[in-house]
Amino acid sequence: MSFLSVSDVSKQFGGVTAVDHVSFAVDRGQVVGFLGPNGAGKSTTMRMITQFYEPDTGAITLDGVPLADASRAAKRRIGYLPENNPLYEDMLVQDYLAFIADLRELAGLPRRQALDAAVTATGIETVYYRPIAELSKGFRQRVGLAQAILHRPDLLVLDEPTEGLDPNQRVEIRRLIGALGKDRTVILSTHVLSEVQHTCSRLLIINRGRIVADGAVDRLIAQAGGAVEIAVEASGTGVAEALGSLPGVRRVTPAPAAVDGRVAVTVTADGSRDLRPEIFALAQARGWTLYELHLQAGTLEDLFQQLTQGGA
Repeated sequence: MSFLSVSDVSKQFGGVTAVDHVSFAVDRGQVVGFLGPNGAGKSTTMRMITQFYEPDTGAITLDGVPLADASRAAKRRIGYLPENNPLYEDMLVQDYLAFIADLRELAGLPRRQALDAAVTATGIETVYYRPIAELSKGFRQRVGLAQAILHRPDLLVLDEPTEGLDPNQRVEIRRLIGALGKDRTVILSTHVLSEVQHTCSRLLIINRGRIVADGAVDRLIAQAGGAVEIAVEASGTGVAEALGSLPGVRRVTPAPAAVDGRVAVTVTADGSRDLRPEIFALAQARGWTLYELHLQAGTLEDLFQQLTQGGA
């Protein structure tokens, strides 16, 4: 039985379908990247998981128990950082986290331990007694994460946790999320695709309210295609023209000029064929000297564009 199960869930707003029969399951200890273009249904799905919205159809279960049947108990096990990270700016960080601890009904020694653990995990010791209004965007995100993990949830749902941060702040928050994912299940929504590759073991892509990809990040990237790119660098005559005449080649694109009269190109070919053996044989037949011949890996950007541009 999966830890979190989303089964045939749909949600409409004013007759517009935001989420359309979405189904997926997440096991304990997974860090799952949840991607999609703006308006694809990511935030709506996450809000249904955290019970901000009720699904129109379908069911969401936690450890086999429907959220609708265990609403309060389930909320105790879920931590949530919304996209807009709503904080009370007129409060000190200390007072805000104490307020969240009250809402979570934490008291006594467990309360003190939870506060210490959240503050240490998110690295906000230096701003603990400062007003939230005076904090940088990076520290505000850290405070938002601290409130999300304060009650030590089993499931952590993070909606654009690095939105608006500079590159250094993104790296810090990414490291923090990676550490948090070691002992809990994390669902992470982000527009920064590199964060998924560095942080997540599994990827879900949603487009127009439907799941269009689900699997291990590396496997999905490897399958991104329709076309493959092969980098070739060689010395000899007629290199680009001869490569362009090979069966399955779509185009030959000049690369930055190579040294010593070499020719450097990128060969784009049908994804069903690996042309490297044929290119090697062609080089032998033409008397070329090969300096480079390698298959360039697909990227998460390629996969995302293929699945979300113009529909799934």
